[in-house]
Amino acid sequence: MSSSIKIKLSFMMFLEFFIWGSWFVTLGTYLGNTLNASGIEMSNIFSTQSWGAIVAPFIIGMIADRYFNAEKILGVLHLVGAVLMYQLYSSDSVANFFPYVLGYMILYMPTLSLANSVSFRHMKNPEKEFSLIRIWGTIGWIVAGLSISYLFKWDNEEGIKEGLLRNTFLMSAGASVVLGLLSFFLPKTPPSSPAIKGEKESISKILGLDAMKLLKDRNFLVFFICSILICIPLAFYYQYANPFLTATGLENATGKMTIGQISEALCLLLLPLFFTRFGFKNTILIGMIAWVFRYLLFAFGDAGELTFMLILGIALHGICYDFFFVSGQIYTDSKAGPQNKSAAQGLITLATYGVGQLIGFLVAGYVFDLYKAAVGTDTALLWNKVWVVPAVIAFAVFVIFGIFFKKEEIQEQAKTI
Repeated sequence: MSSSIKIKLSFMMFLEFFIWGSWFVTLGTYLGNTLNASGIEMSNIFSTQSWGAIVAPFIIGMIADRYFNAEKILGVLHLVGAVLMYQLYSSDSVANFFPYVLGYMILYMPTLSLANSVSFRHMKNPEKEFSLIRIWGTIGWIVAGLSISYLFKWDNEEGIKEGLLRNTFLMSAGASVVLGLLSFFLPKTPPSSPAIKGEKESISKILGLDAMKLLKDRNFLVFFICSILICIPLAFYYQYANPFLTATGLENATGKMTIGQISEALCLLLLPLFFTRFGFKNTILIGMIAWVFRYLLFAFGDAGELTFMLILGIALHGICYDFFFVSGQIYTDSKAGPQNKSAAQGLITLATYGVGQLIGFLVAGYVFDLYKAAVGTDTALLWNKVWVVPAVIAFAVFVIFGIFFKKEEIQEQAKTI
């Protein structure tokens, strides 16, 4: 791969995740403070990410993989997304906000797969080259968070009161325009499975549902179910971490949350070592128990003498995410046959970002509203009770996986991270 292509793909990844990180991290704080959204209203808005993940296979499987160049679809989706993001910036109520964010997430979620497709198609050795491209996505997310907290100061107490978090949508819209235009200058990436006149394809094959046969394997079924269940506590983090940290008085909360992305990048380097030393099952279990500790740290920490507990909870993101989700992707690849690798990954994405988080966002909203009604103005007690719930759920999943999943050796896949 030439240097010019590497630079283009790296900048593409940077912008892809800068766009997401520019508004999604502070969304809960914006909804609660500027639009006065309830817990259930927040859940409905956050669940648009899940609906986007559910619809994405249709866009990828039925359009991108068969009829049009991936880079062109990527460009069109981001340009239209910029228009919708500006509408979010202009919305003044939850009712006005919801249809635009739903439309945006239906367009944005497929771009994650499209960006990966454009990258992989132009690599000679993806196992070695992709991580060097993908790391720029993490850097983009980090730069977005640091900009919000330390450059523009939109998330400090004064900025929140003045409604400055609204500007995050404008920043994201601007980056979407840049990436939309850049996409048309990316390397040409024609359809991977072009439609042939007169050929009949089943919907299940196009959408990758043929991978469902993997569920006949007991271990994979256990992993599949636990993947859905562990996304319930993950949804609590996405929906309430920033509002919680802001409410506790933690300064520059959005900027400090980038510690999680730094941790994620470092844990990717440690993951092969854990695979070799502890095996797949134990690595997954470490990731699960990290969720329990993270939420207990949130439940009993504060922005005073116990600030270190909040920072440690944020820093555990790398173990929580990489040790379960990245390990799970490797495991899924090892279980799928040569014809079903992409379909199997799509199935797990649908289960986690789609079904799992959809359930999780609804549960998180219900729990928040339930305890808010019960404790009234006692903010410390409210968050204590809210965070204990995902800690208990994560521990239950830890126990289920530990009991029912039988050890398997997949050392070869670990070497290709």
